[in-house]
Amino acid sequence: METMKKYLAVTEFIDHDNPAIKNMAKELATGNSDDITVAKSCFEFVRDEIKHSSDFKINPVTIKASDVLLYGTGYCYAKSHLLAALLRANSIPAGLCYQRLTLEENNPVFCLHGLNAVHLKEFGWFRIDARGNKQGVNAGFNPPGEQLAFSTTISGEANLPEVWSEPLPMIIKVLTECKTWQEVYDNLPNIELY
Repeated sequence: METMKKYLAVTEFIDHDNPAIKNMAKELATGNSDDITVAKSCFEFVRDEIKHSSDFKINPVTIKASDVLLYGTGYCYAKSHLLAALLRANSIPAGLCYQRLTLEENNPVFCLHGLNAVHLKEFGWFRIDARGNKQGVNAGFNPPGEQLAFSTTISGEANLPEVWSEPLPMIIKVLTECKTWQEVYDNLPNIELY
């Protein structure tokens, strides 16, 4: 369990010690009898109730979980911070994952996409993606199977295997330096694959 501590920790951006996060986490757990139903409740709340910044073309740019909850919006990265915070507040280990994807199917410009991994006693780690559904995107919660928003089918796309306890520095840099959803979109982070 020692290795799980970092996936339950309060951090600057996964600030589940914030009263609003604690209250929402408690509300989402009410009436749910086990980790699976609590995790599903948290996932569906973030997926369905928090607007994806570029889908809805809304500001402000959020980073911290508590700000995502307060403003009701965030890019996939910020939404993953909120989901991790809600899960951790309910004592469910949660981390951050990334995919390298193309922005458009026939466009070789790549960017990182943020999602989560959750650790459930019955299944271990599996990935979930609460970025928000829309035409062509249908992410769900079906452990132990993964129903992610995007598949990696184009050359150069990849599922990065790590489960991070903290956001990648390049993610924080973009979300900190950019002032509007459009500016974030124009500067989406990417990494090279080797």
